[in-house]
Amino acid sequence: MANLVALLGVAVLIGAATALSTDRKRIRWRAPLMALALQLVIASVFFLFPGRKAFFGLLNTAVLKVIDCGGEGVRFLFGHLATPPPEGQFVLAIHALPLVIFFAALVSLLYHLGVMQRLLSVLAKGLSKLLGLSGAEALVAASNIFVGVEATTSVRPYLAQMTQSELFLILTAGMSTIASTVLALYVSALQGQFPEIAVHLISASFLSAPAAVCMAKVMCPETGDPLTLGKVVEPDYRKAGNVIESILNGANDGVRMLLGIVSALIAFIGIVALVNLFLGGIGHVCGAESAWTVQGLLAYVYYPFIAVLGVPSGDIMDVARLVGDRLVLTEVPSYFALGAMAAEGALEARSVLVASYVLCGFAHVASLGIFVGGAGALAPERLPDLGKIGIRALIAANLACLMTGAMASLFYHPGVQVLVSAGP
Repeated sequence: MANLVALLGVAVLIGAATALSTDRKRIRWRAPLMALALQLVIASVFFLFPGRKAFFGLLNTAVLKVIDCGGEGVRFLFGHLATPPPEGQFVLAIHALPLVIFFAALVSLLYHLGVMQRLLSVLAKGLSKLLGLSGAEALVAASNIFVGVEATTSVRPYLAQMTQSELFLILTAGMSTIASTVLALYVSALQGQFPEIAVHLISASFLSAPAAVCMAKVMCPETGDPLTLGKVVEPDYRKAGNVIESILNGANDGVRMLLGIVSALIAFIGIVALVNLFLGGIGHVCGAESAWTVQGLLAYVYYPFIAVLGVPSGDIMDVARLVGDRLVLTEVPSYFALGAMAAEGALEARSVLVASYVLCGFAHVASLGIFVGGAGALAPERLPDLGKIGIRALIAANLACLMTGAMASLFYHPGVQVLVSAGP
């Protein structure tokens, strides 16, 4: 029954995007509907493929092994502090965040070796032909499966001449997906309770790209003539001089990313706490039984959307609160809160699965500034356009993340191992 509710949720989310469209009469339904079909195919492979347990079990193990290799550098640097005791406290700044540097270096190395370019080229060509996207749009959508704001730099030469719809898709895709550089961070949050979390985050990354296309092309339909329509666009990548330089460049980028995550967490958690103090005072004056908070109010906004994803009724508010947290605090504390709730048995297996998929995206206020500012820095003349569509793109990204969660709920079945105690 919950799977059928999730199917209804897909229709509700597309309906919400249609209601918010800038021009409903100009929507070209080929891209949204084909993107929806692509999501169904991807989800069926990850959830229903006959050999999925063996294949994805190996993939999950491989990802965890790579993460463990990255942890060697962390353990060398921090010694025994890098290994939390069984009953000890997990310290985010030591046990997880440094892995961002390792993955940034690894991605940079793969770019230098030409692996990423070949992979992105194949995916971009497929998305362009299947969804009818311009070459630049397809490249950005494919890039965002693996990288974050760096995906925008891959189409740097075309930004100045992009249509409004293309810019909207770039922002939406960026905020609907995560970067492989932070994959280890989210795995570390849930690995103890959700053994197959690594492969499911990979699944979510592949689902989120077409989900972003679906929502972007409904909310901001193409009304112009894209310069790269029907053309193949190669990634704009500036190769390092050698392997060592590429690793060091990636590591330095990882440091900047790590500092960005740390500064965002400190700033937003502190500011939200201050706003919550103010709201709590108002609630006390109004005679509220519990303190008002930003997250609590946002949970009511997300509640109906989480309800139509097929989340068990007793868990809807908790999951809605996690998604509300993500909007104002970034997805990092939300994932760790989800991990804690899973460890306590506070959520059912389906709820943990759906929440892990919905949270798998940069759909929060902090990333809005990052993606708008990043694209604006590459094409300053388009900054006014980017500023105008930024908030709408954030809404589209949230709907795309919810769509990714709906797909996970739609294909969920008892054979999917989520919590340690779940599965056959």
